Amino acid sequence: MNSSTRSTARALATLYASTVMAGSWAMIVPAIPVLSTAFQISAGTAAQIITALSLGRFAGMPLSGVILDRLGTRASLIAGPLMACVAAVLAAITPWFSLLLVPVFSIGIADSIWVIAREVAGVDLVRSDQRGRVLSGFHGVNYLGLAFGPFIGGLLTESFGFRAVFLAYGVSAGISVVLGLTVENRHHLDHSAPSESNGKGWGVSAVVRRLSGLRDLFHQIQPDFRATYAVLVLATLTSFAHRVTTQSLIPVFASATLGMTPKDIGLLFTISGLSVFIMILPAGFVIDKVGRKWATVPSTGIPALAFLLIPFSTSFLQLAILLSFLGVANGLSLGSLATSTYDVVPASARGRLQAARRTIAELGGVGAPLLGGFLADSFNPGVPFLAYAPLLVLSAVLLAVLGRETLAR
Repeated sequence: MNSSTRSTARALATLYASTVMAGSWAMIVPAIPVLSTAFQISAGTAAQIITALSLGRFAGMPLSGVILDRLGTRASLIAGPLMACVAAVLAAITPWFSLLLVPVFSIGIADSIWVIAREVAGVDLVRSDQRGRVLSGFHGVNYLGLAFGPFIGGLLTESFGFRAVFLAYGVSAGISVVLGLTVENRHHLDHSAPSESNGKGWGVSAVVRRLSGLRDLFHQIQPDFRATYAVLVLATLTSFAHRVTTQSLIPVFASATLGMTPKDIGLLFTISGLSVFIMILPAGFVIDKVGRKWATVPSTGIPALAFLLIPFSTSFLQLAILLSFLGVANGLSLGSLATSTYDVVPASARGRLQAARRTIAELGGVGAPLLGGFLADSFNPGVPFLAYAPLLVLSAVLLAVLGRETLAR
């Protein structure tokens, strides 16, 4: 192994370690039913903690692209977890639910900065024919945190209360700050590109100029791949929608309908997360060797079937099997959608176009738990899953019909 290979391996190991820490936010998930009791609010209202997180991610995506392209990967890998650490500590001491949503919103912003930086830093380290395996690795390792986080969160919630999970997440974020200090800094901004300084402010003309700037970014994509990019944005939106619906409403469904404890709910998400982790190598192989679409299309079709069946689950085993299938779908989607996007966007606008895709997709992350919470309170916790299934079917069909295969042969 030469020095360049060793350097790349060390850099990837650092990014993977930071990725595990990032996934530990999932410790919050099994605490959702406890929030309902602690703050004397409805189950649907308690689930809006995921809405606050998703809204923060939505707000943070444009910022993440700018920080990454202008200041570089190291700045993003430090700023993201540092902000998350401070916000987690504030969440742990907040006495009211409405106020608790503010630091959770900040955690969402921090996560956006963090995730884009990890992906772009990883892509910079490897060849194009290795992107699928590296990004699948990132998402799979992230799901180690998402897998064990809920189980640990369930134990902490039952033993010490829900505030302990925020403190534990703050520790994980603090560790990632130290890891970020060791990453080589890289910039992606093309200084020959038109300046965006004329888009400052929030007047109508400034907003129009910003939208025009986004259009100009979109036009940097080769014409043959613009429809593919648009479909990938929709697929990412539906992916975010089904993931946050699972994270916010499975705890409500499992607690209210099946009478499960926080520890049981945490174990469910651990099973789902391990399913994603198991998909790291198979998904990377499919994406890099077989074809991107062989991963993207099933990644939206499988959740549609699972969502149709979840409301009819009557036991821990049935729900665990369905969440395992969702885990397999997540394993296929996370790496493949990101890899396909990197295939079609130019390097000079990589951070901003990737951030734009995820910003639009976060609309699904914001809207899904809001509507889902309303449907759960108005009818029952199983209804949101039935409502979202057709959107997943639509996404799978468009990926199959309109999306182009982006794997270079």
